[in-house]
Amino acid sequence: MPRLDSNVVRLRIHERIRKRLSGTESGPRLCVFSSNKRIYAQVVDDLSGRTLVAASSLDAEGKGEKGGGNVAAAKTVGKIVAKRAIDKGIQNVLFDRGGYIYHGRVRALAEAAREAGLKF
Repeated sequence: MPRLDSNVVRLRIHERIRKRLSGTESGPRLCVFSSNKRIYAQVVDDLSGRTLVAASSLDAEGKGEKGGGNVAAAKTVGKIVAKRAIDKGIQNVLFDRGGYIYHGRVRALAEAAREAGLKF
Protein backbone atom coordinates (compact mmCIF):
# COMPACT_ATOMS: atom_id res chain seq x y z
CA MET A 1 0.00 0.00 0.00
CA PRO A 2 1.52 3.36 -1.01
CA ARG A 3 2.28 5.88 1.69
CA LEU A 4 0.30 9.12 1.65
CA ASP A 5 2.10 12.37 1.07
CA SER A 6 2.18 14.47 4.26
CA ASN A 7 0.57 17.40 2.45
CA VAL A 8 -2.37 15.19 1.41
CA VAL A 9 -2.87 14.23 5.05
CA ARG A 10 -2.66 17.89 6.09
CA LEU A 11 -5.28 18.88 3.52
CA ARG A 12 -7.65 16.16 4.78
CA ILE A 13 -7.28 17.47 8.32
CA HIS A 14 -7.79 21.02 7.04
CA GLU A 15 -11.06 19.99 5.34
CA ARG A 16 -12.32 18.54 8.63
CA ILE A 17 -11.43 21.74 10.47
CA ARG A 18 -13.10 23.95 7.85
CA LYS A 19 -16.40 22.04 8.08
CA ARG A 20 -17.03 23.59 11.48
CA LEU A 21 -14.98 26.79 11.29
CA SER A 22 -16.18 29.75 9.25
CA GLY A 23 -15.26 33.39 9.63
CA THR A 24 -17.82 36.17 9.72
CA GLU A 25 -17.49 39.93 9.69
CA SER A 26 -17.76 40.08 13.49
CA GLY A 27 -15.50 37.06 14.01
CA PRO A 28 -13.21 36.51 11.02
CA ARG A 29 -10.90 33.53 10.59
CA LEU A 30 -7.14 33.85 11.12
CA CYS A 31 -5.71 31.23 8.79
CA VAL A 32 -2.10 30.10 8.59
CA PHE A 33 -0.15 28.65 5.69
CA SER A 34 3.37 27.42 6.18
CA SER A 35 5.83 26.44 3.49
CA ASN A 36 9.39 25.30 4.02
CA LYS A 37 10.76 28.80 3.45
CA ARG A 38 7.93 31.15 4.48
CA ILE A 39 4.91 31.51 6.74
CA TYR A 40 1.74 33.40 5.84
CA ALA A 41 -1.26 34.54 7.87
CA GLN A 42 -4.45 36.21 6.80
CA VAL A 43 -7.69 37.29 8.43
CA VAL A 44 -10.61 36.25 6.22
CA ASP A 45 -14.34 37.00 6.19
CA ASP A 46 -15.77 33.82 4.64
CA LEU A 47 -19.29 35.18 4.19
CA SER A 48 -18.16 37.92 1.80
CA GLY A 49 -15.11 35.99 0.57
CA ARG A 50 -12.69 38.80 1.37
CA THR A 51 -9.26 38.89 2.94
CA LEU A 52 -9.36 41.66 5.52
CA VAL A 53 -5.72 41.59 6.67
CA ALA A 54 -2.65 39.67 5.51
CA ALA A 55 0.95 39.32 6.60
CA SER A 56 3.83 37.07 5.68
CA SER A 57 7.50 36.58 6.29
CA LEU A 58 8.03 38.32 2.92
CA ASP A 59 6.68 41.61 4.24
CA ALA A 60 9.17 44.41 4.57
CA GLU A 61 8.56 44.54 8.33
CA GLY A 62 9.28 40.84 8.67
CA LYS A 63 12.49 40.79 6.66
CA GLY A 64 14.53 41.66 9.74
CA GLU A 65 14.54 37.96 10.62
CA LYS A 66 17.13 35.76 8.99
CA GLY A 67 15.13 33.42 6.79
CA GLY A 68 11.38 33.24 6.71
CA GLY A 69 10.88 29.65 7.74
CA ASN A 70 11.83 29.76 11.40
CA VAL A 71 10.08 30.37 14.71
CA ALA A 72 11.42 33.92 15.02
CA ALA A 73 9.91 34.87 11.67
CA ALA A 74 6.60 33.27 12.68
CA LYS A 75 6.52 35.40 15.85
CA THR A 76 7.14 38.51 13.76
CA VAL A 77 4.34 37.59 11.35
CA GLY A 78 1.98 36.98 14.29
CA LYS A 79 2.72 40.42 15.69
CA ILE A 80 2.30 42.08 12.28
CA VAL A 81 -1.02 40.42 11.48
CA ALA A 82 -2.38 41.23 14.96
CA LYS A 83 -1.32 44.87 14.70
CA ARG A 84 -2.91 45.24 11.26
CA ALA A 85 -6.12 43.54 12.40
CA ILE A 86 -6.43 45.72 15.49
CA ASP A 87 -5.81 48.82 13.34
CA LYS A 88 -8.80 47.75 11.22
CA GLY A 89 -10.95 47.26 14.32
CA ILE A 90 -10.78 43.46 14.42
CA GLN A 91 -10.17 42.07 17.90
CA ASN A 92 -11.82 38.63 17.97
CA VAL A 93 -10.84 35.96 15.46
CA LEU A 94 -11.18 32.22 14.98
CA PHE A 95 -7.83 30.47 14.65
CA ASP A 96 -7.51 28.14 11.65
CA ARG A 97 -4.26 26.21 11.91
CA GLY A 98 -4.65 24.96 8.34
CA GLY A 99 -4.30 21.28 9.19
CA TYR A 100 -0.87 21.79 10.72
CA ILE A 101 -0.01 20.50 14.17
CA TYR A 102 -0.22 23.24 16.80
CA HIS A 103 3.51 23.19 17.37
CA GLY A 104 6.60 25.11 16.32
CA ARG A 105 5.99 27.92 13.86
CA VAL A 106 2.19 27.70 13.95
CA ARG A 107 2.17 27.88 17.73
CA ALA A 108 4.68 30.76 17.74
CA LEU A 109 2.52 32.75 15.31
CA ALA A 110 -0.63 32.15 17.38
CA GLU A 111 0.98 33.08 20.68
CA ALA A 112 2.55 36.23 19.22
CA ALA A 113 -0.83 37.29 17.84
CA ARG A 114 -2.42 36.74 21.26
CA GLU A 115 0.31 38.74 22.99
CA ALA A 116 -0.20 41.57 20.49
CA GLY A 117 -3.89 41.80 21.42
CA LEU A 118 -5.94 39.43 19.28
CA LYS A 119 -8.46 37.28 21.14
CA PHE A 120 -9.12 33.67 20.11
